Amino acid sequence: MKVTKDKVENRQAFLTVEMEPAEVEESLEEAYRRLVKKTTVPGFRKGKAPRVMLERYLGKENLFEDALDTLIPRAYEDALKEQQIEAFARPSIEITQTGPLVFKATVPLPPWVKLGDYRNIQVTPQPLELNEDDVSSVIEGLRHQQATWEPVERAVAFNDLVVFDIESSADGKPFINQRGAQYQVLENHPFPVPGFARQLLGMSRDEEKEFELQIPPDYSRSELADKEASFKVRVGEVKQERLPELNDEFAKGIDPKFETLDSLRKQVADNLRLRAEEKVRLDFEERVIEAVVDRTEVEFPPFLVETEIDRLLDQQLRHWQESGRGLEEYLASINKTEEELREELRSPATKRVIRSLVLGKISKEEKVEASGSEIDVEIEDMMKGAAGDKKDEFRRLLNAPQSRESIGALLVRRKTIQRLTEIAEGSDIGSETTQKEAPK
Repeated sequence: MKVTKDKVENRQAFLTVEMEPAEVEESLEEAYRRLVKKTTVPGFRKGKAPRVMLERYLGKENLFEDALDTLIPRAYEDALKEQQIEAFARPSIEITQTGPLVFKATVPLPPWVKLGDYRNIQVTPQPLELNEDDVSSVIEGLRHQQATWEPVERAVAFNDLVVFDIESSADGKPFINQRGAQYQVLENHPFPVPGFARQLLGMSRDEEKEFELQIPPDYSRSELADKEASFKVRVGEVKQERLPELNDEFAKGIDPKFETLDSLRKQVADNLRLRAEEKVRLDFEERVIEAVVDRTEVEFPPFLVETEIDRLLDQQLRHWQESGRGLEEYLASINKTEEELREELRSPATKRVIRSLVLGKISKEEKVEASGSEIDVEIEDMMKGAAGDKKDEFRRLLNAPQSRESIGALLVRRKTIQRLTEIAEGSDIGSETTQKEAPK
């Protein structure tokens, strides 16, 4: 066997391996001995057919492929030892010729991370912003939720609720056809197509109207994009919104625990403050991580990004798969090819890979760990939302070794980010850690 290291690039080693004819023959003989034991060749007892007859019965190419299934993995492992290469993941193998047998292996190498001086990062948290207008806005939203709709004898205006019959077609095919449809006439409403709501303005009860509108080029149904749609509507009823008065009765209608409007406003303010604090915290963590990444040098094999793209794509597809639809339907809904979607996900996937590698390196430098008891506490927190009859099954799943390992990794990441935020705030008083460069 002859092994050549062609190059090392992008944390990948490129090897060319040429096998000796005797090594190939030895593997062919091993394949013959394996297959003859479980193959019945006409005219011979099982296990007794000569190799030439087995080859004739199964085909030489099938015997050769079976031999390669054993020969190439073994030769690949020997090549790694000879070149003193530490593989990070499974290689990509390509057979370039068969006489003599030559294959190329692209070997992913472990990522390389050189941390910068992350212990001197300084990031200032953004101030918490919350004012009375925010509270009033939420209260106003609650008023709209509790509003009633009353019929009126006047022309349609913005914010009215219209009950109408609609017939329509696009590109010569039925588009939206419904009797008794209810539609709130909101300015700049994009449904069913931009401009539809404005066409209803000024119409009265029992009035009919026909009009055409252009379907936008980014419409979800790509076959109708940029086509002209024809509509015919007949207004059956016009309703206007009647908002409840802002008083103690309104507050009690939201929830009996609120005895006064002031108690409702206080609860809304508290909820808004909690959400604002969470947003400030997440924003601060985001900027801290960015500051650390900016000081770090990272190299990694490309397959990590492809794997992360697969994960992000799977997350986007999950609700489609639950409804029995697959990738083709999803791509049609967003009017993109799979290649376009994967390219769109490449940047966020790359960012996630880099962050994961940097945080992983820091957790080792800082000796961040998750104890068994911490994992137990996290599992109990996760159990709080489980239904009573499913709790035991859920607990067993969470306590499975693989699940505990995943939960532990999540805790380590969380604790590492917390350590970095403490450093950025100047509240970390741990000893200085000497930064070491990972071996190439």
